[in-house]
Amino acid sequence: MKNNFFEVLRAGINTTYQDKGRFHMQHFGVAPGGCMDLKSFLIANALLKNNSKEGVIEFAYQGPLLKLAKGKTKIAITGNVLFRIIKTKSETIDGKCNTSYDLDEGDQIDIMATNKSAYGYLAVEGGFDLKPFCNSVSILARAQIGPNKGKKIKIGEKIIIKRNSKNKKNFTTNVESKNSNIIRVLKGPQFDYFSQDSQKDFFSKKYKITKLTDRMGMRLEGTILKNIVSTNIRSEGITKGAIQVPADGQPIILLADYPTIGGYPKIANIISADYDLLVQNIPGETIFFKNVELQEAEQLYREHLNSISQIIKNIKEIN
Repeated sequence: MKNNFFEVLRAGINTTYQDKGRFHMQHFGVAPGGCMDLKSFLIANALLKNNSKEGVIEFAYQGPLLKLAKGKTKIAITGNVLFRIIKTKSETIDGKCNTSYDLDEGDQIDIMATNKSAYGYLAVEGGFDLKPFCNSVSILARAQIGPNKGKKIKIGEKIIIKRNSKNKKNFTTNVESKNSNIIRVLKGPQFDYFSQDSQKDFFSKKYKITKLTDRMGMRLEGTILKNIVSTNIRSEGITKGAIQVPADGQPIILLADYPTIGGYPKIANIISADYDLLVQNIPGETIFFKNVELQEAEQLYREHLNSISQIIKNIKEIN
């Protein structure tokens, strides 16, 4: 079955294999990485009845153009994505996200672009044939860790699938698009390093997402935050979503491929419930920060996970 594969006709932008991430490696300097948008990742696998940990293809802004050179499979694309399926008999199907489709040998899947969002996901029934490293198939491209020699997917490569499709049914679910430029945070360990005026500005002024944004971090542009203690601290462990403020006073939000330690003061940390929402914002958009307390953040995360479970529970067969 390992002879069943896609041929990459166009690689797309920042196209990699991702799963939930590679944990318990930070003391070796290896970030967990993993999918940027957990919600979209989980739904993609659920639509195909895959294990929730199964690796998928993640892409940013423009996805790949793939030809199923050999085999038969079923695919699902999640996020807010424009794509089409080109059948061997010249029939073209305009794809719908959060729905599974059958692909026959010779068919192509053309993932043209994300729509007012950053990341999209492609899953196949049964998963891709990938060799895990430390219990994960996530690619950490900066460190060249993971399958495909830790590198982004390129044109001309083969993407091998584990098996032919077995399920004759297709499925769909409804995912409401959630648009909000208010991102909730917890105060960071160095919150008091910043002047009272800067603390107020952080929670009242808008910040623009710059083009200097990738899987590692998101640079913001806005009101300068004045540090009244020290612009550098002794390097310490960092978490995903930490908001560092270097000497120039402009915040940087650390994302999935964040460094494991850092020496910039951290004014706040994105709550887990809002992380998926944050990463789907694109450069040029503006965001505001809202402070919440730990107990509320924990409750919001439970609600976030419950909402994902409800979407998956509502998956229904297509007649």
